[in-house]
Amino acid sequence: ASTSRAVSRVRMAALHSSRASLVPTSQGRTTSHAVARVATHATASTSGSTESLRRGVLILPGLGNNAKDYSSLSTLLTKRGCCVRTAKVTRPDWSRNAAALTDINWWLGSLKPRPAVDWYLKLVNEAMQELKAAVGDDTPITVLTHSAGGWLGRVYLLDFGTTGVDSFVSLGSPHQAPPAGVVDQTRGILTWINDKTPGAFHSQIKYTTVAGKFVKGVDPLSSDGDFLARFAGAGYQQVCGTAEADGDFIVPVAAAHLPGANQLTLEQCFHSPLGEKLPFFGPWYGSEQMLDKWVHALDGAESAATAQAPVSEAAPAAEVAVAEAAVAEVVQVQA
Repeated sequence: ASTSRAVSRVRMAALHSSRASLVPTSQGRTTSHAVARVATHATASTSGSTESLRRGVLILPGLGNNAKDYSSLSTLLTKRGCCVRTAKVTRPDWSRNAAALTDINWWLGSLKPRPAVDWYLKLVNEAMQELKAAVGDDTPITVLTHSAGGWLGRVYLLDFGTTGVDSFVSLGSPHQAPPAGVVDQTRGILTWINDKTPGAFHSQIKYTTVAGKFVKGVDPLSSDGDFLARFAGAGYQQVCGTAEADGDFIVPVAAAHLPGANQLTLEQCFHSPLGEKLPFFGPWYGSEQMLDKWVHALDGAESAATAQAPVSEAAPAAEVAVAEAAVAEVVQVQA
C-alpha cells in the first residue's frame, strides 16, 4: 500500500507539472513532457506490470504493410508502458481488395468500404478483442493507425463502436478525398467516409493527425527537382490534385489532417517503415527520433494545448526535483 501511494505521488507530480507548465519556456517550448517522462520511467521501473501499464495501443497497418513492419514501434511503445497489439495483416492479404472489382460501384467511383474491406476490419477487431482482454476494462485504448489504416480505422470505430477507446492517432494517413477531376484511388471510399464520419467525429475521442514533410513534390513532367521530388509529385497529384505539395513522399500534408483534430506536422519524416532500411530515405513516423515528437498524443486525457505543444527536451530544475523527490520515496519504500 505504501508503494502504491508513493507511485501515486510520482504520477501526481507529473500531472501537476503538466497542468502548471503549459506556458512556453524562453526557448518557446513547454516543460510538462520531460517531467512526465521522468515520472513514467520511475513508475515503470519501480512497480509491477499493473502499476506501470498506462494504456493499450492498437496498431492498424498501412496499405502493403504487414504486422511485422511495426515490431520496432511496438517495442518502443511497450518500453513506455503501453500494452501493444497489431492487427495481424500480411502483405498478401492486401490482394483481397481486388474482390471489389466485381462491384459496379468500383467502376462508378462510388464504392463503399463494406464489404470491400471487411477482411481488414475483421483482423482489426480480433486484435482489439485480444488487447481488451490483456488490459482489462479500466485501461484506456488508443487506435494508432498508419497510412490507409487511418481511414480504415475511422470505418472500424463507426461500425464496431468506440468502447474503451479515448484517442485516435493517424500517421501519414490520406484522410481527404481528392478534388473533383482527380481519380480517387479508393474508388469512392474516402468520399463515403468523410460524409458518414467527418473530421474528429466521435466527441469522446481525442483525434490527432500526424503528417510528415520529407520532400516537396514537383511536376513529374518538368525538369525541375530530382527524381525523388518528381516521383513524390506524381503521387501527391493523385491524392490532393497538385504535384507541388509538401509531404512524406507518399501522402501530402494537406490530405493527412482532419478538421477538428490536433494536427502535428513533422519535418524530415518519411512515410514508411522501409525508410529506416534505405539510406536515401530517412526516419519514418515510428522511428525513435520521431516518436518523441508525437507519442504524447496517445493520451486521450491530454488537453489540446498540451498535445499541440512541442516536446521539451528538458524541464526546469524545480519541476524535475518534484518528480525526483517522489521517485526517491518509491525507492526508499521498496528498500
